[in-house]
Amino acid sequence: MENIATASKESAPISMKNSVEISSFLRGKNTDKAKNLLLKVLEKKVAVPFKRYYHDISHKKGNIAAGRYPIATAKYFLEIIEDVEANAKQKGMVQPYKIIYLVANKGPKTWHYGRTRGITAKRTHLKIKVREVKKIQPKESVKKTETKTQK
Repeated sequence: MENIATASKESAPISMKNSVEISSFLRGKNTDKAKNLLLKVLEKKVAVPFKRYYHDISHKKGNIAAGRYPIATAKYFLEIIEDVEANAKQKGMVQPYKIIYLVANKGPKTWHYGRTRGITAKRTHLKIKVREVKKIQPKESVKKTETKTQK
């Protein structure tokens, strides 16, 4: 069985919809590339493509349609990626790591303190799993010597 490292963040005060879009944006990428993309999102250089929750969202530059720069959400995703890298290093895994599982789920409905109206706070659960990227070694060519037996 291959080594897999996990990390999770419970009840993060971020938007669930933004988290779903960032999750689909980063899933399947290496952790180094994912961190670079998130840093560019924080600088507003690269927009996160919104493919599911895209209503009333304007188009952005590049090869995407609707997109945004979810800065607060990107900060939490940077934290969880750094956490899972530390967990993988603790397990003895070597870099690079590939994100194989990245999910955002809806968290509990908590009330804003002191509000008389029923306004709930945003809560999201995040979970990530990474594995080592196996380096492909060139195969040595082995010549088969076949001996034919004569009858």
